[in-house]
Amino acid sequence: MKNKLYFDISKNDTKTKENLFQKICKENEEVGYYSLPSQDISEILEYASSFDEKIEHVAVIGIGGSSLGIKAIYEFLKPTKRMKKELIFFESTDPISISHQLGQIDIEKTHFIIISKSGTTIETIAVFKYILSIQQNEKNYTIITDDDSPLSKLADKLKIKCFFIPSNVGGRFSALSNVGLMPLSICGVDIKDLLNGANRVKKSFFEDGFLQEILMNKALFYARNHAKYHINCIFAYSETLEYFCEWYVQLWGESLGKKQKHSAFHVGLTPVGLIGPKDQHSFLQLLTEGTRDKSATFIKIDDFKDNLTIPAVSLPYLESLDILNGVAFHDLINMQCCATMEALINQNDIPIDELSICRVDEFSIGSLIFYYELLTSLVGQLIDVNTYDQPGVEYGKILLKDKLLKLKDQL
Repeated sequence: MKNKLYFDISKNDTKTKENLFQKICKENEEVGYYSLPSQDISEILEYASSFDEKIEHVAVIGIGGSSLGIKAIYEFLKPTKRMKKELIFFESTDPISISHQLGQIDIEKTHFIIISKSGTTIETIAVFKYILSIQQNEKNYTIITDDDSPLSKLADKLKIKCFFIPSNVGGRFSALSNVGLMPLSICGVDIKDLLNGANRVKKSFFEDGFLQEILMNKALFYARNHAKYHINCIFAYSETLEYFCEWYVQLWGESLGKKQKHSAFHVGLTPVGLIGPKDQHSFLQLLTEGTRDKSATFIKIDDFKDNLTIPAVSLPYLESLDILNGVAFHDLINMQCCATMEALINQNDIPIDELSICRVDEFSIGSLIFYYELLTSLVGQLIDVNTYDQPGVEYGKILLKDKLLKLKDQL
């Protein structure tokens, strides 16, 4: 992974960086996601190997942090990797979506994985109840939740296999825990290489220093300028990164949009996830000539391992576009990325950086996931928020339960 910054980082920040590094080292000992790259995965691999060929689909029933990270990794790899099972997601209470998803599968050849850290997530349990009403064979289910949660107790009662989420790993930071590793492993994802990618970024920050300077400079710029550049955009130049962008939006928004710990000020950076080749024909206009309140990170893939090439065909009236003839699509998409970046850099007042990953594989997406988790933690420390809670989300959950109780009284 390579990261190049195109904004001013000239200020001497040695003392600030030393203090920040000390705080992150302390978090490293307390916050659970930091230890996930070096976890023991033997139980997961053994369980995944027990699934026979009769199971065609693995269905994840979860929402937010219990599905977005898994989906980001799976959809990144799916176009280039032959999966053993197809992974589908029940992540909404939309009845049309639920019925459509059920119509795509043979329920007798589907294994359902119910994921809820608290074990009481209303949306997840609602869908689980419905699925359980039509598929009552407990062997077709696995549960992933906190130890001793209500859902874990149900798993014990129904004799459903249960995996636990470390208590100090929050949902949006759980993609590299049992939450993501177990369903991905069943589908044939090399979870060892996934963790190796994450571990490479971790070591590059905490040991080698290879990514330490870049990440700190980037975090410091975002934190110091978050009042001005309060919208942070990802321009991902690969369709495979579409759901990574969705995961980033949750991670960034839920972690950084808070009241400060030591003041009453509301802070945060608004995340926007974009797919470059499409969105450079729309959102780019706003970024280029709109309000100067946005920064952008361009993510590109160095080697697509695909030599699909534009044929040497000359079309009447379109002869000026014969410059495309013989150009490989992987070169074209990266030239689009570079041209768009250059256009913004020439504006002089739009903060831009470039993030390059090697290829579409487990190591690369593991690296990218951990890179963004670590960047989120760094920015959270600098803007003085609790990166790991979500009081605004919790309040909405309380109100929903109140509405359900009132509805129940009326029935």
